Amino acid sequence: MEYPIFQSIVNTIDSSLNKRNINVTTFKTWEESKINATGLEIFIDLSNSTNHLESLSINFDWDRFREASLARQLNGTGNHPVLQSETFAETKVDPVIDIEVTWHFREDRCQPQQTNGDANYRIQKASEWMDHASREVNELLLTDDIITRWHLEIDGDQHGKYLNAINLISYFQYSFQGLSSLSDVQKFVERKLIHILFRAKRVVTIVDDTVHEHAA
Repeated sequence: MEYPIFQSIVNTIDSSLNKRNINVTTFKTWEESKINATGLEIFIDLSNSTNHLESLSINFDWDRFREASLARQLNGTGNHPVLQSETFAETKVDPVIDIEVTWHFREDRCQPQQTNGDANYRIQKASEWMDHASREVNELLLTDDIITRWHLEIDGDQHGKYLNAINLISYFQYSFQGLSSLSDVQKFVERKLIHILFRAKRVVTIVDDTVHEHAA
C-alpha cells in the first residue's frame, strides 16, 4: 500500500459517515500513478430530503508528496514505504488535503418550465435566486476562507435558453501541519468532516428556501 496514511483518513471518514443517517450512494477511492495522486469520491443522495437538490458530492485530493511530508512529521511512521524513495523523502510541501464540495441541483425544479416569450426568461429567473442564495452562502462560509463558485451549463430549445446543469462548488483546504501522530490526524479529519457536513446542510437549507421563494 503506497498511501497508508491516506487510507487511514479514508477509513476514518467511512466510519464517521456510518455513524450518521446519511444516504451515501458512492464511496470510492481512486489512484493515478502517472501524476502520483490519489483521492476519495463520495456522493450523498439528497433527492428524498430536499425539494431542489439531487445530490452532494465530496472529493478529497491527495498525493505522494503530501503523504511523504506527513509521514516525516508523524511519530512512528519513519518506515513509511514512500520515504524509501529519495524523490519523495526529500520533498518539502505543506501536508494539506484539498476538498471539493459540490451541491448538484435539479434543473427542472430550479427554473420555470414555461417562458413569457423572452428567450432568456428561464435563465433570468434562475439568476435571481442564485444571486440571493450566493449572498447568504458567502456570509455562512465567510469564516472558512474558501472559494465558492457556480458551475452552469446552458442549452436551448424552441422556447429559448435554459440551464441544463446547476452546481454550487466550494473548495476547502486543511493543513495537517503541527499534528504529531496518526491518532491526531484521525481526530482532526473527523472534526473537519463534521464541520463540512454541517456547512453543507446549512447551504442546502439556504438554497432550498431561496429557490422556493424566487424561482417559481
